[in-house]
Amino acid sequence: MKILFIGDIVGAPGRRAVRELVPLLRIRQEIDLVIANGENSAGGAGITPETAAEIFEANIDIITTGDHLWDQKTVTKLLEEEPRFLRPLNYPANTPGQGRTVWNHPDNGVSVAIVNLQGRAFMPDLENPFHAINTALPSIRDETPVIIVDMHAEATSEKIAMARFLDGRVTAVIGTHTHVQTADEQIFPGGTGFLCDAGFTGGQESILGREIDPIVKRYLTNQPQRFGVAKKQIVLKGAIFNIDEITGKCRSVTRVSEPLKTDQD
Repeated sequence: MKILFIGDIVGAPGRRAVRELVPLLRIRQEIDLVIANGENSAGGAGITPETAAEIFEANIDIITTGDHLWDQKTVTKLLEEEPRFLRPLNYPANTPGQGRTVWNHPDNGVSVAIVNLQGRAFMPDLENPFHAINTALPSIRDETPVIIVDMHAEATSEKIAMARFLDGRVTAVIGTHTHVQTADEQIFPGGTGFLCDAGFTGGQESILGREIDPIVKRYLTNQPQRFGVAKKQIVLKGAIFNIDEITGKCRSVTRVSEPLKTDQD
């Protein structure tokens, strides 16, 4: 079984990338399930029901999020009504939405659990993600051994620590948030696949998906700037996990960096 995880979708260029490239990747790579982090899909900050609908229409099965979850007011509708949409599991009790879900393969019935976590180092203060996943895992594993975790965090050490903590208990841990694709794909001794950061999907001629000049000016002047979404050199980034659906162990991790043929919007 193959699962494609797509790194943070940034604005309209990122949405265009998934719209044009995901259907092709699904066929060429024989992908069974596509998961994408969509927390920056609405103008580069947050997500709306409209941008989520566009992502789902691109043949993406599950959307995860992170610290920009609340940037758009209409996200509440997604949290309350969309079962394919996740927010971090380690929010306090009674927070709208869900931090985990189970996807069932339409052809063979194989179940895959997807869990969304958010780190705490240099991030908004949430409940401890290590405790949250540790508490949830027994009931998740009762449903399926195939478990994919989006660890949305700033610190590389926190992402690696989470993957080591979960080694042998989940299928894969993939980091999001920092928007720079790392080259440390590996499989840990217990069979858990890992990539510290999936990178971002959108305009790569940029600073993390935003226009270059305003950000440089902000560093030079310390004055507020409007960070527009970059539109050039659009690339879809992420990783493909080849897994054993019986044992839940990861067979291989392959980074993805798929450019659009043209940057014209």
